[in-house]
Amino acid sequence: MLNQDVVREATRLTRAGQLVEATALLQRMLHGECAPGPTSGSTARTAPARLEPPTIDVKADVVEERESRQPTQASSAPPRRKRPAPLDGVRELSGLGMRGPIRRAPPSTSDMMPEGTRFIECTFSNAAGRRTYKLFIPSRSQGQSLPLVVMLHGCTQSPDDFAAGTRMNFLAEEQNCFVVYPEQPSGANQAKCWNWFRTGDQQRGGGEPSLIAGITRQIMRDHTIDPKRVYVGGLSAGGAAAAIMGATYPDLYAAVGIHSGLACGAASDLPSAFVAMRRGGGSGAIADGASPVPTIVFHGDRDTTVHPNNGDRIFEQSAEVTSPTTKVFRGQVPYGHAHTRTILTDAGGRTISEHWSIHGAGHAWSGGSPAGSYTDPRGPDATREMLRFFLEHSLPD
Repeated sequence: MLNQDVVREATRLTRAGQLVEATALLQRMLHGECAPGPTSGSTARTAPARLEPPTIDVKADVVEERESRQPTQASSAPPRRKRPAPLDGVRELSGLGMRGPIRRAPPSTSDMMPEGTRFIECTFSNAAGRRTYKLFIPSRSQGQSLPLVVMLHGCTQSPDDFAAGTRMNFLAEEQNCFVVYPEQPSGANQAKCWNWFRTGDQQRGGGEPSLIAGITRQIMRDHTIDPKRVYVGGLSAGGAAAAIMGATYPDLYAAVGIHSGLACGAASDLPSAFVAMRRGGGSGAIADGASPVPTIVFHGDRDTTVHPNNGDRIFEQSAEVTSPTTKVFRGQVPYGHAHTRTILTDAGGRTISEHWSIHGAGHAWSGGSPAGSYTDPRGPDATREMLRFFLEHSLPD
């Protein structure tokens, strides 16, 4: 087939809900092939070795400080990343879910939550559909107004898996926060990906954003949540969905955390999603000049599933509508990854964006636990840093 015929056929398959078949067809086009490719079952993933998450190096040095009125590049990190390898069939898209679920033992209760806390299952429905979610309730919740963190899992993951891998519930217990994990069912996407690349799921008041916002508001009604301290974060497809939530509901979320994800508007369909993942996608989400929601970004500079340029572009959005001061820190996790942390602050000294480039890391939650999928225990600890960033921000009066 000609390339345009392949794209049309892939679009047809996508609309028919056959995402795996559409993905394989596009992959064969990228390799110049038309013969049937490998099936998703041929790409089984070996569970990572169980390593203890390291402690982050808190003695990182300031290596650069400057004021800039030009879009700030988050790529000040040495050494420069290698060119990503060509996409290798469905395997390379695992982080965004174009393959079957990983066969691994479900996490134990002790992997997901501390003793004395609750992790309950609830449902939410609106005109866009129905979603279940798991809600973490800290042990010290006694009716006082507490923060809420919304966590959006990656493809092939579940709330339990994501909670175990990030250990967000354990950090939330320390800080006395609620955490909710909306679940994307296979009926909405075969690999349980949030559909970040569809225009109907990039808009306020409809599609998946309305479901996620509806779950958030339902918890705010049912529990005593501080409305100024509600946050949203996610990994991979969940990170892309978190970016969409920050762009479409800036009045609801005080800060956004995006790990290995893409900017809102980076793609409008499956073919453009492949381009964005391979090279980095553009974004028109903040074209009106409005101030972006404070955002923290984590991305491995050896990520061959979602190109690191995507993390850079999310970060650059903050500089496009402000005149920030930039500080650059470099650090090293003992026996783990080196990292470059770039911080943008506004004229009042308020942090508006933070970017962590993790050197040598791939497509996995930094500092996560091997009890969950897609984690890299070699750090730095993205969960602790994301929650720290969240709690530094609140919605204005």
